[in-house]
Amino acid sequence: YGSVKSLSYEDLLRCECEIILCNAYHLMLRPGLDVISKSEGLHKFMNWEKPILTDSGGYQVFSLGNNVKIKKDAAIFKSPYNGDEVIMTPERSIKTQIALGSDIMMIFDECTPYPVTKDKANLSMNLSLQWAKLSKKANNSKSPLFGIVQGGMYKDLREESLSNLTKHDFDGYALGGLSVGEPSDIRNDIVSHIAPKMPSESPRYLMGIGKPLDIIYAVAAGIDMFDC
Repeated sequence: YGSVKSLSYEDLLRCECEIILCNAYHLMLRPGLDVISKSEGLHKFMNWEKPILTDSGGYQVFSLGNNVKIKKDAAIFKSPYNGDEVIMTPERSIKTQIALGSDIMMIFDECTPYPVTKDKANLSMNLSLQWAKLSKKANNSKSPLFGIVQGGMYKDLREESLSNLTKHDFDGYALGGLSVGEPSDIRNDIVSHIAPKMPSESPRYLMGIGKPLDIIYAVAAGIDMFDC
């Protein structure tokens, strides 16, 4: 609903919080863009003057499991709130994030579970690359847009994903598709392998990883940003 659970605005200021992550997928479904637009965007809606980063909803679509149908240009599923059919495209995800007034946006991507075969990880990675192009093209705002590196637990696929993303000159690069059930040693191995290869002149964001020891490990690999 555009709020930090159990914390007030004053609490967040006392915590010296600098940025808040909001989820475009959840906000699009409830309370909906019409409600938030009446407040002229998410900042005023939730009384937050500092930066907002919005996740595109790729991970949340992944969490629906077999209840989502993945096509070349969209993810189709039923709203968990009222059962309505939702067609989520890269373009709709970016349009939603722009309407929310996001300061940092994410491409719409597909996430694979753990374990997954290399063939399936490769297909998913290439689909995410296609969605990355469409997301980039759809961004007609001045807000920065991050590409998301995918490829499952396969280092060569991760490298291929990163190589293709950097050709599109995104404003930052995120490492997604982790914390999906894999052992911590495998996750750390992927982070330590791919993070140093991410462009050092751009922000590097490890998605969904936020425990203290995980942060320390990832910072040593060159990661700048975290959530969760």
